[in-house]
Amino acid sequence: MSKRRSAPADLQDGLSCFPYGVGHGNEGVCLLVTMGAHRILLDCGLADIQPLQTEVKSPADLVLCSHAHADHARGLLALHEAFPELPIYASEVTIRLLPLNWQDRPPQEIRQFCQALKWRSPVELFDDLTVELFPAGHLPGAAAIFLTYKTPKRAYKLFYTGDFSLSNFQLVEGLSIEALRGLAPDVLIIEGSYGTTRHPHRRQQEKHLMERIYQALVSGQNVLLPVPTLGLGQEILKLLRSHHQFTGRDLDIWVDGSVAQACDIYLELLPQFPIAVQNFAKHQPLFWDDRICPRMRRFPSQKLPIFGQAPCIVLTDNAANLEDYCYSGSGSWLILVPERPGGSSATDAPQIATLKKSRQIAVESYFLAEHSDGRNTTQLVHNLRPQHVIFIHGSPLYLADLTSLEELQNRYQLHSPAAGTFVELPIGDKFMQPAAPSPTVYEGELNETGTSVTITLPDAITEDPRWSNFSDTGLVEARWQGEELVLRGLSQRELLSQSSEVRRLEDVDCCGTCRYWRSQRCWNQASPLYGFKVTPEGYCPVFEPL
Repeated sequence: MSKRRSAPADLQDGLSCFPYGVGHGNEGVCLLVTMGAHRILLDCGLADIQPLQTEVKSPADLVLCSHAHADHARGLLALHEAFPELPIYASEVTIRLLPLNWQDRPPQEIRQFCQALKWRSPVELFDDLTVELFPAGHLPGAAAIFLTYKTPKRAYKLFYTGDFSLSNFQLVEGLSIEALRGLAPDVLIIEGSYGTTRHPHRRQQEKHLMERIYQALVSGQNVLLPVPTLGLGQEILKLLRSHHQFTGRDLDIWVDGSVAQACDIYLELLPQFPIAVQNFAKHQPLFWDDRICPRMRRFPSQKLPIFGQAPCIVLTDNAANLEDYCYSGSGSWLILVPERPGGSSATDAPQIATLKKSRQIAVESYFLAEHSDGRNTTQLVHNLRPQHVIFIHGSPLYLADLTSLEELQNRYQLHSPAAGTFVELPIGDKFMQPAAPSPTVYEGELNETGTSVTITLPDAITEDPRWSNFSDTGLVEARWQGEELVLRGLSQRELLSQSSEVRRLEDVDCCGTCRYWRSQRCWNQASPLYGFKVTPEGYCPVFEPL
C-alpha cells in the first residue's frame, strides 16, 4: 500500500511514483517517477519549488513537460535557474507557448532551456530509457508521455496522459486511442478532473454557448468573457469566427491583454495545427480581421469610445480588472465565466459581486470542458489495460469516485495518492491483461448544415461482423422511435422490392408486421416499446412476424 515518506533514493529495478503536487486546488502537478536508476520529473506546476530543493543534488535526471498551462509548467523556469544542467523536454509547440507563463521575461530566454521532442518518434534519453510523445488534445502542443525502461529481464512501460481530451476541439484534435493500441503500459498515470461525470457532446456545449451569446447581443447587451490566457479564449474566438449565428454578422469582437498575445503565437504556429484549421485560415484570418464580419480586433489602449454603441463581445484575461470594461455609461453587460470541474465558477467572486451592485450587469456561467469526462477516462483505461492506474489532478471526491468503480477495481490496481505520498508499483511478470470490453453503445457526432444533417460514427463500429450487412447498399433509413432516432441499413432485397419508391410493409420486419402490434400499440412485454403507441414502420430487437 501507499505510505508517506520523502522522495525515494535511486532504485536499481522496478517502478515508483512520488507526487510533489497532484493538481488539486492551488496545487500544481509535479510527479517524480523512478524507473530503475532513472528519476524522471513529470511536469512542474509548483508555484514554489522549495520541495524540490531539499537536496544538494538535482531532484531528477530529466524533466518532461506535458503542456504549457501554468498548473503543469509554472515552476519550470525557477527549476532551470536552480539546476541549470537539468535537461527539460517538451513538444515544439509547448516550448513556443511556455513564455506566456513568465511575461516579464524575454521569450527567447525561456525557449533556450527546453529541448523539443517530435511527435510519435521514440527518443533514447539513456541507453535503457526511451520516451515518445503522443498528441493529447486539450491544448495545442499538449503531449501524453510514454516511457520505456529496458532491463535484461524485461521492459517496464509507463504512460502519463497529462491533461487530455478524446474529443476534437475547434483548434485541437483529440487524443487518438487508435494510435495507442499495442503500447501495453504497466503503469498509467491519468488525470481525473471530472471524476465519473458525463458531459454532453462537445458540439452541444459549443452550440449552447453560441446561442447564449447571440441572445445577449440581440437583446442589446455587451458580452464580456474573462478567460485564461491560453486555450479556452482561442477556442471561443474560433467558434465566433465560424459559427453560423455569427458568420457575416456586423459585430465587433475585442481581444485584450495576454489573450491577444497567445493568439499571436497561435498564428505563428499555424503549420502545426490540424489541417482543417489550416484550411480555414487560408480563406479568412483565424483571428485578426477588420474587413470580414464579425470583425475581430485587439483592444485599443483608449477604451472609452468603443462602448455604448452597438453591442460587442470582449475577451480578456480572467485576472484583469473588469471595471476597465464595465464602467458607468458603457451600457448593459452579460459576463460569462467558465464552469470549473465540480460545477463551480467565479460568478460570486468579490470583483464581480461589486460590479453587480453598481452596474447594469448580469453574470452567468457556461460549460465548455477542456478535459475528458468519466466515460472517456474509463474508456482510455480499458484500452490501455495497465497493471497499475494512478489517478491525479482532481478533487479528492472525484478521484474517489473513479477508484471506487467496480469495473476498474476488478481489473486494475488503483491508486489516488495525495501530495507527498510515495507509491510503490510492483510489476507482476505473469500479469494477465484483462480483455478490453466490447462496446455495445457507440458515441457519434452530429453536425447540422442548412440543407442536411451529417452523423459521424467511430471506426470501431465497423469491427462488428454485423456491419457488412448494415452497410450493404450504403443507404440507411431513419425513423423516430419515441424520443430516439433509429438508423437501419437498407438491404438489396428491400431496394429491389420497392415499387415507385414506396416499400410495402409486408416485405419488412416492422411493427406493422409484428404479431404483438395491436391498436397502434406494442403489447410484447419483452420489448422496450411495451405499452407505447408506435408507428407501423417502427422496429425493435424482439420483433416476431405474424
